[in-house]
Formats: sequence, structure tokens, C-alpha cells
Amino acid sequence: MTVRATLVTALAAAAMLGLHSAHAQHVSVDENALRSYASQQVAGANGDYVSRFDVRIGSLDALAQMAPCRRSEPFLPSGARLWGRSSLGLRCVDGATWTVMVPVVVTAWGRALVAANPLSAGAVLAADDLREGEVELTREGAGVTRDAQALAGRTLLRGLQPGQAVRIDMVRATPVVMAGDPVRLRILGAGFIVTSSGQAMNTAAHGQSVRVRTELGKVLTGVAREGRQVEVTL
Repeated sequence: MTVRATLVTALAAAAMLGLHSAHAQHVSVDENALRSYASQQVAGANGDYVSRFDVRIGSLDALAQMAPCRRSEPFLPSGARLWGRSSLGLRCVDGATWTVMVPVVVTAWGRALVAANPLSAGAVLAADDLREGEVELTREGAGVTRDAQALAGRTLLRGLQPGQAVRIDMVRATPVVMAGDPVRLRILGAGFIVTSSGQAMNTAAHGQSVRVRTELGKVLTGVAREGRQVEVTL
């Protein structure tokens, strides 16, 4: 390559670098302001359920391709939520008309019920099986709870180690009546109660519907109760 060609190439490269630098310098973005905005959105959307959280703003490289902008503003698209791996909108409001999406990672922690001791699949949860602890909400997903009544008395579907979150989707209602069980019927009518015996035709948890065949062969539908009892309202 000749000296002249080398000089032309160097000048062209310098010009491109200068344009790129000028281009980037004219895109006004304050990363701290972006983080502050994202933090306000996370705090406002989750109330006191989240005890602490961390917000990380991803790469801003896409801004290098944008037209010069003296001032930009962040926004959250309608219906969007900043949770886990998500995105925050950024639009130019002075100097250009572009809009870009900036990657954001939100990690949040909060109080929820966790296993107080080792629990095996099939265990019926009691109050002393649960305690409150801090869990990473963005990793656990939906279903964590602080309501012990939502879990106590239910059957665990998978084993858990102490400190692991006990989610609603990890439990099912514990049957109080099994298909084929002998049951005690309480038949409620206008001003009277009659007790009788029968046989459950399906499995049901407390409060669920169950069909019962009476000693006379009649099929009644009632509500399952603790102690293999079924209430039938006429």
C-alpha cells in the first residue's frame, strides 16, 4: 500500500471514529436515572411484599446507532412489569424521534413461608412444618405465600429441604373421604336433621362435592367434611 493510500485510509478511519464519538456524545442517557426509574417502578408495583431488590441495567450499545438526542426519557410499556429479565423503554424527546428497549434484570427478595424441617412428598403439612423466611421471589415465581392457612392441612407434592419455599402449586387438598369409604350422612332439611350411613362414590377434600350411595341404594350429593362425614342439604 502506498503512503498516500495509507494516509487516506487513516483519515477515513479517524473521520468515522469522530462521527461515532460525536454521535454517541449527542445521545444523552443517564444510567443512574434509568436505574432510579426502574427501582421506582419495581417498588410501586410490589408494595410491602418485596423486602429488598436489585436492579441492573443491561448494555446501552444500541444507543450508538441512534440519531443525536439531547434528552431522553425512560418509560414502561403498557402492561409490562419489571421482574426478572425484562426491558425498559427509552425514547428521545429532544432532538430525534427514536425509541429503544434497554435490557433490565431485577432480582427481588421477600418474606414467605418455607419448610421448617425436611419434608417428604405426600406429607400433610402442619403449622410447625412451616416458618417464615426470606426467599428470592424472582426465582420462585408465582405461588409463594405468607398465609399459613393456605398450606396447613394440605398434602405436599414434592420433597423439600429446610429453608426452601413452600408454594401453592406444591400442595393439593388432602382428601377427607375416599371412594368406597363408609361415611356418616347428615341430611339437613327445613327444621330437621337426619343422620344415616352410606358409601362414598368418589374421593373428595374438605368442602368438596361427594356422591354417596345410601343403605337403601339411593344416590345423594353432599359436601365432604372431616371425619368421613357428608352433609346433604335438601
